[in-house]
Amino acid sequence: MSDNHRNPLHDLHGQGQSVWLDYIRREILENGELQEMIARYDLRGVTSNPTIFEEAIGKSDDYDAAFQELAAEGSDADKAYERVAVQDIQRACDLFRPIYEAADGHDGFVSLEVSPELAHSTEATLEEARRLWQAVGRPNLMVKVPGTADSVPAFEQLTADGINVNVTLLFSISGYEAVMEAYLRGLEKRAEAGGDLGHVASVASFFVSRVDSAVDAQLEKVGTERAKGMMGKAAIANAKLAYQRFTEVFSGERWERLRGRGARVQRPLWASTSTKNPAFRDVLYVEELIGPHTVNTIPLATIKAFADHGVARRTVDSGVDEARRFFDELREVGVDLDAVTGQLQAEGVEKFSKSWRGMMEVVGEKLSRVAAKA
Repeated sequence: MSDNHRNPLHDLHGQGQSVWLDYIRREILENGELQEMIARYDLRGVTSNPTIFEEAIGKSDDYDAAFQELAAEGSDADKAYERVAVQDIQRACDLFRPIYEAADGHDGFVSLEVSPELAHSTEATLEEARRLWQAVGRPNLMVKVPGTADSVPAFEQLTADGINVNVTLLFSISGYEAVMEAYLRGLEKRAEAGGDLGHVASVASFFVSRVDSAVDAQLEKVGTERAKGMMGKAAIANAKLAYQRFTEVFSGERWERLRGRGARVQRPLWASTSTKNPAFRDVLYVEELIGPHTVNTIPLATIKAFADHGVARRTVDSGVDEARRFFDELREVGVDLDAVTGQLQAEGVEKFSKSWRGMMEVVGEKLSRVAAKA
């Protein structure tokens, strides 16, 4: 990118969208790289997940010194992982704290996920989320909980507690509606108890590219020319209809009562926005979902691609009628989107659980290795 090329990432904020980096590891926190990226790419937050931490811990020596100390203390893998993860998240929160303060608590968040192994236990999710909130001890933390049927009630209570939550692994509009409803109920509980609503923030992570991957595989099986011509359109259409529901839910009398108490909307966050199909434009899932009150959490390679050749213009609420017609067509060719999105959520929980287990194995091996050297 030449010096006279205006970085279009800086124009996204003017369109009402915040860019969060979907990546973390200790090295970029310690060597100034993340601080430099915040300025260069106008980053306004960071998300992490078990897969990101599995890669950061397993494929680098960034954490070896920390594990030597933890092994000497007799820490097991669970405690060791949590210690290093909390340290990383605290550092990232501190780097984004000026943005959080300047935005009056609207932005500058860093997400840390509860164990995906707890995704089907309301009480265990609630307990771990509260514990992580206390352990990190930063107002710009967002605790990540999955949008499973068992975890959504935990999210509602966490909102009532005044804890910032990033609800993740949302694929269906019906699942997203349940999360928005839980947010409103949580705020109403907090208001009834006399709590402050002004410092409660939440995002709903609605996954994008994985929907195309799954739907396109089904369209390929259908095999007709009509079906093949529909490939690459489901994910954007799904997200645009989700955004329409967002605008409807966060308007009207019920919302206005909460807003009058200082409540903030729960922003939709577009997740899984790297392009999986090489036949598609590499910034497709950024360019087509730009608009007010949105977040896009983007892997570094896609951030660099958008900085180089992305186009920043409001798109999230265009083509809505076409999106509705597309889903009618999808039904006509025999693709059941509800079944696809349900399967995607189940696979997402399992994928993160697998990463979690893999990460714990790596941490355990590293602890054993450094303990043996001691």
